[in-house]
Amino acid sequence: MAENKNVKVVMDNDGIDRCLTRIAYEILEKNKGMENLVLVGIRTGGVYLAQRLQKKISAIEDKDIPLGILDITLYRDDISSSSKKPALGKTKIPFDLDDKKVVLVDDVLFTGRTIRAAMDALIDFGRPKLIQLAVLIDRGHRELPIRADYVGKNLPSSFWEAVSVNLMEKNGIDEVIIEEET
Repeated sequence: MAENKNVKVVMDNDGIDRCLTRIAYEILEKNKGMENLVLVGIRTGGVYLAQRLQKKISAIEDKDIPLGILDITLYRDDISSSSKKPALGKTKIPFDLDDKKVVLVDDVLFTGRTIRAAMDALIDFGRPKLIQLAVLIDRGHRELPIRADYVGKNLPSSFWEAVSVNLMEKNGIDEVIIEEET
C-alpha cells in the first residue's frame, strides 16, 4: 500500500530571495560591516545558501567576503548508529579562522545536532572570535540548546512532517516544501 503525502509549498523562489537579502543586511548590521567576517556553508544545502549570501553581501559592500565549505560527516553523533557508510564531502576553508567572526550557514535548523557537529568541526580549524548561525528555515524541535542568529522563516512543524529546501543549484527549483504523511 502506497503512502499518501500532503505536500505544501511554504516558500517560493521570490520568498527565498527576499529572506536571503534580509539576512545579508542583518549580518552586516549586527557585525557593523565586513571586518573579520567570513561565511562558512554546511554541506550541502548550506553551501548554496552561503554562496548566495556571499554574492549579496559582496554587492552591498562592494568587496568580497570570504567563503568556506564545511563537511561535518565525521563529526555527526549518529555516524556509529548508521549501517550505511557515510559519503564524505570536501571541507574547503581557504582562510585562517583565528579571531574571525564566522557565520555558519545551513538550510534547515531542526534538532541542533548538525550545528553542534559543525561547531566541533570549525574549532578543529582554528579559534574564531565568535560563531553565528544563519538558516533559511527554523522548524523547532531542538534537542540541544542552539538558536539561530539569522532566520529566513520560522516554520513550526510536527515531528512527523518533513521540511525540504529545494535549491536551483541541486534540484532545479527554488522552493521550501513541507510534507505530512497521511
